[in-house]
Amino acid sequence: MIRRREFITLLGGAAAAWPLTARAQAPTRHPLVAILVGGTPASATWLSGFRERMNALGYVEGRNYDVVYRFGEGDLTRMPGLAEELVQVKPNVIVTANTSAAIAAQNATSTIPIISAAMTDPMDFGLVASHARPGGNLTGILSALDTLFGKQLELGTELVPGAKKAGMLVNPGSAASTILRRGAKAAAEALKIALVDAEIRSPSEIDLSFEILTREAVQIMVVPPDPMFLNERRRIAAHAQRFKLPVVYGFREHADDGGLVSYGIDLRENWIRAATFVDKLLRGAKPADLPVELPSKFQLVINLKTATALGLEIPPTLLARADEVIE
Repeated sequence: MIRRREFITLLGGAAAAWPLTARAQAPTRHPLVAILVGGTPASATWLSGFRERMNALGYVEGRNYDVVYRFGEGDLTRMPGLAEELVQVKPNVIVTANTSAAIAAQNATSTIPIISAAMTDPMDFGLVASHARPGGNLTGILSALDTLFGKQLELGTELVPGAKKAGMLVNPGSAASTILRRGAKAAAEALKIALVDAEIRSPSEIDLSFEILTREAVQIMVVPPDPMFLNERRRIAAHAQRFKLPVVYGFREHADDGGLVSYGIDLRENWIRAATFVDKLLRGAKPADLPVELPSKFQLVINLKTATALGLEIPPTLLARADEVIE
């Protein structure tokens, strides 16, 4: 928990300045980096990794490079419009936070280099020709592997041995939702678990989704990586406790803020690596020649306080494998 507080403290000053930076569209002599995020400034604590790595590489914001931000506030349907806005300010590089943002940015420009800090299956969406040789103006880091949902579902069955029905939240507004559903279906079939998904198009539908899944008598639940779900993580965690549902989440931030268990990439680590990509591009490299990278760090985080609230005992074998236990 100390680490999380340090992130928030570090970002405090930056977050206050973002709206001013976002409005600044005057030409600059410094390289300009545009950042397109699906969430809110308050939820994007992992951006501290990008800023720190840029500093380590010799870039000081406002001194020898500038940044312009756009935040979707959890609504991925805003990505195309926000991407167009960023292209208009003529940045040297665009950095996107998710698959929908990456697609929107590439649709908006075929010439400005784009780095995606977290994307799902870019070949399937036609964003790159191959992982080894992207071939266009976009490259970056994957947000998940095909086996991720299966691993999350397995963790759910460790929490509730013998579980036969699982629930899943789905954001149909996310470009990655089709791929996530496909992977989820395959994983559930392999584990012989019935899968029930609940579509959420806006935060106002979260309450109803839990009621639907409870009526369907799901025994465990998975919340995949998604900007809207990340923004609403406290609300989702509160509903999980209210309905006594053990939930496995895709980002550690969920566990930090009351979620039971998270397993997935370290977003901050991905953004640190995104800064290294930006440095290479500013030095003259081409995105077409920079291979797409696999996520290098996955985290298993368990919130024991939430487990107690749910009346759930975490198996010792699972606790032993955790990267962090929140007490």
